[in-house]
Amino acid sequence: MAITVEKLKINFKTLEEFKKFKEYGAQELSMLEDLEANMVEDDSHSPFYGIYFGDKLVARMSLYRRDARFDQYFDPPQDYLELWKLEVLPGHQQKEYGKRLIDYAKKYKMPIKTNPRMNSRAFFEKMGFESVTYEMDRDRGENPLVWYPEGVSEQKHS
Repeated sequence: MAITVEKLKINFKTLEEFKKFKEYGAQELSMLEDLEANMVEDDSHSPFYGIYFGDKLVARMSLYRRDARFDQYFDPPQDYLELWKLEVLPGHQQKEYGKRLIDYAKKYKMPIKTNPRMNSRAFFEKMGFESVTYEMDRDRGENPLVWYPEGVSEQKHS
């Protein structure tokens, strides 16, 4: 069966699918609040992407485009993607679903920033993400990882 990343519609069916993720104890990661805040039936501006196994959503992420004027990470400063809440349901892990979501984000050939959960840092590093030089004012206790497309490097701060 082909693994296909789909843009998820913001509707009540998707809301029900997201509840399955929350039941697996990832409450801090739950997209339910995001989804409810963006709820317009079948909103085409959904930041949510996922992979279905049959008719069951088994992997998901949020992908937001950030404007260059907010870029404090990349040189040259530019629009970039912020990847949030990548999660694969137990029982479907180790099957390349997470990799497929990352590859989907990379196809935009834009820099990507993420704040990985504690146990996912090694996964993101395996996918080519790197640590940035910690900046107290910018990072505020987070340890972001970034992915640089060709021709992009870390923004230097003085």
